[in-house]
Order: sequence, then C-alpha cells, then structure tokens
Amino acid sequence: MQQPILRLVANADSEGIIALIEACYAEYPPNVLLVDEEEPELRVPESSFDRFWVLDDGGEIVGTVAAVEHGEFVELKKMYLAIGMRGSGWAQKLQLLVIDFARSLGKGMELWTDTRFERAHSFYQKCGWEMTGETRELHDASQTTEHRFIHVG
Repeated sequence: MQQPILRLVANADSEGIIALIEACYAEYPPNVLLVDEEEPELRVPESSFDRFWVLDDGGEIVGTVAAVEHGEFVELKKMYLAIGMRGSGWAQKLQLLVIDFARSLGKGMELWTDTRFERAHSFYQKCGWEMTGETRELHDASQTTEHRFIHVG
C-alpha cells in the first residue's frame, strides 16, 4: 500500500477538497457546504490562502490544512481528514505544518472551529492548543458558532 503524498495545493484540487469537506460536514448535521455562496475561495485555493497543503492518496484528496497570515497571528484553516485517515498520525503532521509556518514568521497561532466539532477540540487541546473562551457567530447556512483556540505548546 502506497503512502499518501503531502504537497502544496493546486487549483485542480478544488473538487477533491470540496468533496472532503462535504463528507466531514455530513458527520455534523445540519452543517452544509455552500461553496459559491459562503466559501468561494475553495474554487481557487492556490491564491486564496498564504499556504495550503493537501494529502493526496492516488489522486483523492484525503486531508487538507491551510494557513492565513493576519496581524500578529497565523490562522490554521481548513483542517479536514477523511474518516479512513483518522488515527494515523496525519492530523498531527498537518497541524504542525501551520505551526512551523507561523514560527518561521515569528507569529502566534490561532484557529476557529465549529462548536459542534468536539472530537477536533479534544485533538487540538492534546496538541497544545488552548480554548480562549471567545466565540463568534458566522451567520451562515449551517448556523455556525465557533470557538477560538490559540497555540500555547
């Protein structure tokens, strides 16, 4: 069995990224992904993020993580992993890409994650991320409220 390849995103990965995120959202009803209305950056990921990596398993996108630099922080964004890849160590590797990127710039790290993604919250906390107590409402079709985390590890 061949190992997935971790690489920088290409715009041609857009449909695979969208399919992965849709599959992850389906685990948390009523979440829906409305790309054109709410996340059009997924159509052109190469130019929409400061860094975006994908985990490519023979042409299927099975993992993603992105970084966006703003102010004193680099924000971890779009971290998703296919069900079959969870527990394999890839999530740890993906989030470390953003941590290393932020450190190379001398910046702090933050992320915002849906309050319903409780398994993700546990994972982030094990990796040195701390919930700040701040929340925000996205006013999107999924009625998302997000928790803010900062990396303290």
